[in-house]
This record gives sequence, C-alpha cells and structure tokens, in this order.
Amino acid sequence: MAMRDFLVSTASTSRRRGWAARALAAFGEALMRNQRVIRRLQWVVVGFYLLLVGVPAFLPLPETTAHMWNNLTLFAQFAFWGVWWPFVLLSMVLVGRAWCGLFCPEGALTEMASARGRGGSLPRWVSWRGWPFAAFVATTVYGQMVSVYQYAAPALLVLGGSTVAAIVAGYLWGRNKRVWCRYLCPVSGVFGLLSKLAPVHFRVDRDDWRAHDASGAPTQKLNCAPLVPVKIMQGGSACHMCGRCSGYKDAISLSYRAPGSEIVHVAGQTPRPWETALIVFGLMGVAVGAFHWTASPWYIDLKQLAAEKLVDLGAVWMLKPLAPWWILTNYPDQNDAMSLLDGAMLLGYIAGTAAVMGGFLMACLALATRAFGPFASARLHHLAQCLIPIAGCGVFLGLSALTVTLFKQEGFPLPFVAETRALLLTGAGLWAASLAWRVSGLYARGARRLAAMPPMLAAIGAGVGAWVLMFWIW
Repeated sequence: MAMRDFLVSTASTSRRRGWAARALAAFGEALMRNQRVIRRLQWVVVGFYLLLVGVPAFLPLPETTAHMWNNLTLFAQFAFWGVWWPFVLLSMVLVGRAWCGLFCPEGALTEMASARGRGGSLPRWVSWRGWPFAAFVATTVYGQMVSVYQYAAPALLVLGGSTVAAIVAGYLWGRNKRVWCRYLCPVSGVFGLLSKLAPVHFRVDRDDWRAHDASGAPTQKLNCAPLVPVKIMQGGSACHMCGRCSGYKDAISLSYRAPGSEIVHVAGQTPRPWETALIVFGLMGVAVGAFHWTASPWYIDLKQLAAEKLVDLGAVWMLKPLAPWWILTNYPDQNDAMSLLDGAMLLGYIAGTAAVMGGFLMACLALATRAFGPFASARLHHLAQCLIPIAGCGVFLGLSALTVTLFKQEGFPLPFVAETRALLLTGAGLWAASLAWRVSGLYARGARRLAAMPPMLAAIGAGVGAWVLMFWIW
C-alpha cells in the first residue's frame, strides 16, 4: 500500500508542478534527441582523461618549485583527486548518475568495445552481487598502499588498469552494453547508493506504458546500455541518466522527487545485504581507516610499539623498504618509502577500523530493528540505507581534504573550510536522522518507533564522530 501511494503521489505531484515539471521533462527529451552530441562530448572527456592518466606517469617527478599551472603531473593530480573524484560524488547526490551516462570515459570506452566485440553471453560469476563491495575495498586499500593520490605511476596503474578492464569486459560480453558499469566498476556501488538521494530521476509511469502497449502503436527498440529493466524501474540507483529512454512509450520522463524518497519507499522492497556491507563496512569503515591513518596518533603509537618489538626479535628487515613501488610506496628520492612494517600496519589499521566501526554500526542497526518487534533482516538492511547521507558526506570530506591541501600548497588557502565541513556533517547527520525516522514509521508507531531512534542516532553519531576526530581533534 505504501509503495502504491508513493507512486500515485509522485505522479500527481509531478503533474501539479506545472512549468517546472514540463521544463525538466523537456530537458530529458533534449538529452534523448542529442545523443550524437553527447557521444562527441564523451570522446572529448576520453581524450582529456587518457592524457592526464597516461602522460604524467612517464614524466619526471615534479620539483619542489613546480606548480599545477606549469607542471602536467601536478595538474593531473589536482584534476583527478582534487576536483574529479570529490565532485563526481557530489553530483550523484544532486543529479543522480548523470556522470556515468553523459561523461564517464570508462562507460564510453566499454560501450564502444561492446559494439565491436564478441557479444558473448554474461558468465555467472560476473553478476555476483558482491563485486561492488569487493572492488571498492580492494581499490581503496591498494590505492593507499601505493599512494595513488600522490604519484602518477600508481594513478596510471589503478585508473588505467580499471579502464583496460572496462574495455576487455565490453569486448567480451554484451552488445552495445555496459557490463563493466553494471557489475564490475569499483565505484558503481557507491554511485548507486548516493544517487538514491538525488532529487531528479527518470520516472516510469506504468499506466501510460500499458496504455501505449494496448494502443498497438509502433515502438522503436530501446537499448539501455547499463542493463536496467526499464519497465519495472522504480528508483535511480542503476539508471545512468543518459536520456535515451526519455519519452519511450510516452511513459518515461525526467521528473522531480523528494530527496531521499527512494530510500524510504523503494529501498526496503528488496533486501540488499551487499549494499549494507558497502555502507557499513566499506564507506563507514574501510574508507574511514584509509583517510584516518596518516593523521592518527594511534597509528603512530602502534607502529612505534611494533617496531620496538621487531628490533628486539632481530627482524630489522621488516623496517626496510624492500617492496617495489607497485606493491608499497617506494620513492626514496622523495624521502617517501614504506617498509614492510608500514604496509602491515596500514592493512591492520584499515581492517581494524572497518571491524570496529562496522561492528558498532551493525549492533546499532540490530538494536533498532529489534525495537520494532521480532527481528527481521529485511528491516535491518532498510535501516542501513538511512546511513547513506553520512557515509557519502564522510567520503566527500575525505577526498576534498586533498583539494584543500593542494590549494594551500599553491598559496591559495580556501576560506571557511572548518565551517563548511561542520555544516556538511551537521546537514548529513540531520538528513540521515530524518530518513531513519521516516523509515521507522513504516514499521512501527508510538513507543516502538521512538525506541528505534536512540541506536540509529548512535550509529549516525559514530559516523559524524569519525570525521570530527580527524578534522578537529587530531
């Protein structure tokens, strides 16, 4: 009943919005009509991407007097890690996965390879639902091991390796499809989560769809490259916002919706344990540890203790940088090299952070779920979706910290950084709490609904506290 009421309310609300709704729908139609222009734009992005990923890795490391405006390596570092990654994440919350459908170079390359490839059927292992979580954790941890944010060669290895894998996947499977984007992209899961917060999406009106089918009117075949079952699409987490389906069967239009409504009304229909793992152990665990370790006094104390023990045991070789740069950071000319102890401590710190944070958050979610009555895992997974605002905000703040650092190094310190961070964390925390209250209302009323809120607020507080610790305490 709640889902039906939501769909009816969404449809009627869109119709009442008048010119704003028509303008938004017209923009979706414009996207559909200008696919050739979008393709050309994508290839411009591909060229820019290949230049910034490929060339700096073969240039000398920047001198201390170099700047981003006169050194391609520093400019590429700023473009990728200071602008691209943090603001692509932000765009997911504002306009859904428009980056994926309109700009992403890997999306364009894998679809191009698919159009000219073998067109093979999809192997069963490719569609394993745990890939977004596993790929995110692997690339996040490996990126820290090789200092992907600081050096061009690791950036080529990580980003370029992902691009090559996308092309290979496109060549092997599907025809004019984005198999890589749908199942294997390391950030697809994160993008899908954040896009659930977006205030715009392509809405499918099932009544109009059925009426068009009943009319017998001819319909051109629709190619949804990211393999979304368009007819039954209810949310925007898998949609790439490319506009190709706009106006299809007079039933699909770019529409406004209440921000976060997908989490409240759609996310609970199908339990997604791997999404819970990505939110709780990935974004709020592994990512926190990956951003924390360079600033954490706990890391330094533990490393010092471990080093003393190794010296006592005669295992001094563990204190030397023996691994090559593509396993552990090793740039002695820059006085930047990781020993085997550094690598082990890094892995242990991130794993420990993920275990502690993830364990605490899961306990909070379990307590909140139990407050509704007999335990039901589906409710736990639905409540976990309420943490997406704070999980996404934390990763954005962690990535944008490099933006702040790069500007400061160039002599342009950004104003009101602390205030902006505090505002974003506060807003994300309040948004998450609001979602938790709305979701709780679907399962209980009165005392039970109120009883679910303290553990949810504790989970949200832990998410906020992790970044308060990094930016204001350490």
